[in-house]
Amino acid sequence: MAYADQQMSGNRATAFVVVALLHVVVGYLLISGLAYEGFKQVVKRVTTIDVKKEEKKEEPPPPPPKKIAPPPIVAPPPKVNLAPAPPPVQTVATPPPAPPPVIIPPAPQAPPPPRFAPKGAVPKGNPGNWATTSDYPSAALREERQGTTSFRVTIGTDGKVIECQVTGSSGSPDLDATACAKIKSRARFTPATDGEGQPTTSSYSNKIRWVIPKD
Repeated sequence: MAYADQQMSGNRATAFVVVALLHVVVGYLLISGLAYEGFKQVVKRVTTIDVKKEEKKEEPPPPPPKKIAPPPIVAPPPKVNLAPAPPPVQTVATPPPAPPPVIIPPAPQAPPPPRFAPKGAVPKGNPGNWATTSDYPSAALREERQGTTSFRVTIGTDGKVIECQVTGSSGSPDLDATACAKIKSRARFTPATDGEGQPTTSSYSNKIRWVIPKD
């Protein structure tokens, strides 16, 4: 019995040892396996580079520039004239006296129209007979002087010549004087009349041509 007990005790001890070794081996394997897997995961994480596409972050827009108010306009101080000009001297000119009012006389009334048409003096007879070649001054005839005497006579209300005036000389005073003398003594006129039909003084102009008579 004792031998059998010892043998059974030895077998149990061996079985315990074997079981313990198995547990140790299993534990080691488990531990080793887990450690290996963990090591692989660590290596994978370390060696694996997770390259992600870098997303470009949108930058916020810059803030608007601050409006800088312009500096206030400062007017320069007014210039102070230390020597003010003297006040202007105002001279009051005495206005000239007003001219006296101009009194315009009323326009004269127009004379009434004449009752008769005025008429000028008219020679009686032929004016060519007032001075002829027989009246030629002897000196002018000898010297063979010729010319034309222009004259103007004043006629009275009786038709006679009052005055004779030479208006154009013949160039010879004796011829001019003879012409006026003969006209005053020989010329007769129908006197001029005014608007009332009454005789009035007037004038008459003409000329005498002095020509040396041929034999």
